[in-house]
Amino acid sequence: MESKRVCAIIEELKEQYMEADTTCRPWIIGFSGGKDSTVLLMLTWLAMQELREEGKPLHRQVYVVCNDTMVENPVIEEYVSTVLLKISNAAREQALPVQVMTTTPQLEDTFWCCVIGKGYPVPNNSFRFCTEKMKIKPTSKFIADQVVADGEAIVLVGTRLAESQQRERSIRRHEIKGHRLSKHPLNPNTYTYAPIKELMLEEVWWIINSIPSPWGFDNQILFNIYLDASADDYECPTVITDDSHRSCGQSRFGCWICTVVKEDKSMSSLIKNGVEWMKPLLDYRDRLVENRNVSELRSSTRRNGQLAVDETGHNLGNYTMEYRITMLKELLQTQKKVQEGHSSVCLITSQELIAIQVIWFRDGNFSTTVNDIYNEVYGYNIPNLEIGLQERLILEKSCIDPKHFQLIQELLALQKSKVLLMRKFGLQNDIEDRLDSFIKEEETQA
Repeated sequence: MESKRVCAIIEELKEQYMEADTTCRPWIIGFSGGKDSTVLLMLTWLAMQELREEGKPLHRQVYVVCNDTMVENPVIEEYVSTVLLKISNAAREQALPVQVMTTTPQLEDTFWCCVIGKGYPVPNNSFRFCTEKMKIKPTSKFIADQVVADGEAIVLVGTRLAESQQRERSIRRHEIKGHRLSKHPLNPNTYTYAPIKELMLEEVWWIINSIPSPWGFDNQILFNIYLDASADDYECPTVITDDSHRSCGQSRFGCWICTVVKEDKSMSSLIKNGVEWMKPLLDYRDRLVENRNVSELRSSTRRNGQLAVDETGHNLGNYTMEYRITMLKELLQTQKKVQEGHSSVCLITSQELIAIQVIWFRDGNFSTTVNDIYNEVYGYNIPNLEIGLQERLILEKSCIDPKHFQLIQELLALQKSKVLLMRKFGLQNDIEDRLDSFIKEEETQA
């Protein structure tokens, strides 16, 4: 390794790793699979290898934590899954105290449960529920669990001053002059450490292209992903190490469904560069952006019942049930189309589908079920069975009015739904609300 700055960072990591701690605070490395987190982990790994060669004990545990939002770009998701497996196997083979962990949002906090289930408008700059629910909460929980176990923890971050002025301001705001560790802005008894904050973009790519991956992965794969995802108007100041390395961009990868950005340049560039099977995903994402503020697709109230209509009469509440049904149908159609050539791609999990049905029951929709939509899209004939056949026959005979039988079915569905979600509060209110609405319907028809 010729770079003096790289050698200096490794020496600093070695010194910090060997710092005497009463509790031997674990290191937590947030690993996204992108260029910065890859370089951070590479240098940390190399530092640990050098310490071992020097005969130093490796007592400090290092957690490589990947936050899976469940709507990651499929190309990146596949890459990260492969890399994490390689990291885990290499750590075991090299007997390093490195453990790979993956965090996911709670079921009720996933993107699809919020948007299709609860009817949240898709995120934009002024309404970004996704960051808190899908990223901050899962990671903070893991950090908090480690703090409980070890007393304190140190989070290694791959942020760099040269990324943007906003990132530089953030780093400068939290750093303590003369100290490597800074207090974590969110988690108590937690510190942050940014070993690569001084690196320039050119140096990051130099490390990836010049230094072999210590866990035995081919970094050229990561380089090529960035290369394919670089939009034409991105500045590409990468230092190349030989003639085979073309200039590569600094694309940011996030959720394939991200509606905060006006245009998903990385996914568009991937499609232009041959990953054409992702086109249905981009089309679906663009439709969500286009329909976000359509008044006819929004309710006049929010989920808490608060009125949400502006001075022009435009609805600003959650999505209507009809639009939620449409979104789920189009999502499943998109998934089916993509799976024709890439069967491993799953855009929404079975657990999310069940949770969405539970939420729809709570919102009073018993007519069109998730099961109905799934059967229609995939051509299946999976029956809706809330109760067994014998119980159904007894109920039908006992109910003089067919509407009473339907009401009991709905109440049973509400009760059953409570078993499926972690948060089981509100069952009595749900049942009372459904009974009240049923009585009002009867009075209206009388």
